[in-house]
Amino acid sequence: MYIIDRRLNPGGKSLVNRQRFLRRAKASVQRAVRDSLKDRSIRELDRDGEITIVRDGVHEPTFHRTAQGGNRDYVLPGNKEYLEGDTIPRPGGGTGGPFAGTGDGADEFRFILTREEFLDLFLDDLELPDLAKRRLAGAVVEGVRRAGYSTTGSPSSLSIPRTMRHALSRRLALRRPSNADMNRLDEEIERLERQAPLGADDASRLEHLHQERARLERRRQLIAYIDPIDLRYRRYETTPKPVAQAVMFCLMDVSGSMTEHMKDLAKRFFALLYLFLTRCYRHVEVVFIRHTDRADEVDENTFFYSKETGGTLVSSALDKMLAVVADRYRPEDWNIYVAQASDGDNLAHDNPQAVSLMQNSIVPIAQYVAYLEVGREEDPMPAGTFPKASDLWQGYEKVIAPKGRFVMRKVHHRREIYPVFRELFQRRTGRAEAQ
Repeated sequence: MYIIDRRLNPGGKSLVNRQRFLRRAKASVQRAVRDSLKDRSIRELDRDGEITIVRDGVHEPTFHRTAQGGNRDYVLPGNKEYLEGDTIPRPGGGTGGPFAGTGDGADEFRFILTREEFLDLFLDDLELPDLAKRRLAGAVVEGVRRAGYSTTGSPSSLSIPRTMRHALSRRLALRRPSNADMNRLDEEIERLERQAPLGADDASRLEHLHQERARLERRRQLIAYIDPIDLRYRRYETTPKPVAQAVMFCLMDVSGSMTEHMKDLAKRFFALLYLFLTRCYRHVEVVFIRHTDRADEVDENTFFYSKETGGTLVSSALDKMLAVVADRYRPEDWNIYVAQASDGDNLAHDNPQAVSLMQNSIVPIAQYVAYLEVGREEDPMPAGTFPKASDLWQGYEKVIAPKGRFVMRKVHHRREIYPVFRELFQRRTGRAEAQ
């Protein structure tokens, strides 16, 4: 048997070699991809682009002859120094010179990654944590649901009510004699037979009744009480359905105390989160909530690029989230995840309310809550000291939650975003498989 593969390579040539190279140099390429985050704008996070890896990252070991041993045959053209039988000194091993030479080197290797390759390496080994209610998958499974009735099936799926309904309809349409009709004839025949002697008219009527009963009995036998065409079986069909339902709430502080640098850090964190969710899971909904001293549910574009600002009231975002949960996402049916980003600057009288909402209303219904506090790029505190924690941070530290259910992290620089994001959503080992 001959098999001819006529499939075309998707994209350019040497696809197999490219894939083999990416597998071999995965660690170096992945490191370069993650380092490139700090130099990309939010709009460019998921685009293809050029990356650079060190030459050592693509080095392949090879076998070669050593200069320290072995016998070799040389051809020395133009020999004017040696005669046959002379001993030739063994060449020494190659060692590096003391100074660097001139000219261009080849210490770095640059190449272009496609968008798919970039995202595969960028989001490798990430998942939504603590999927306790249901198993969450990135695909669908085949489920079974009722799909009406059929005339064929197994005895166990026979629907007796529906079968009897069809049998009754058929008997009425064909005018099959009923038991009541037969009973009335039998009673009349019995009444006449008890009379003795019978007159000519009664005898003729009795004979007619016997003939009528025989005719009805034959008709009853021809029209069955239940016919095979009456049988109805419950029908089922497979249908794709999500393994579970999950919703991620993204809460971002855009108040006046948030500098452009802080907003950029928060937006980058949420951009990574949105990219991760939409890339890896097909059945995860994302709800965007921006807040100043009031909170609004917005679309993706408004969430990331709106210039609106104002005062600060953290509890407004938490109240808005709970209102959306009550309206659309029942905790009994949905896995709820929360990610909140703020600089920690909040009105003093609102901090107890925010902490109370987080402790008593959000943590109990959420599978996972992550709080990201963004700070200034330049740390104003002297070296060796630590900046004072914000009032909101101190309040959140008192939140009591099951281990790993509520986590808090701080970031000050772009380069810290991806490590913190990866730490929050790294796939945990030793837990029941969630994929």
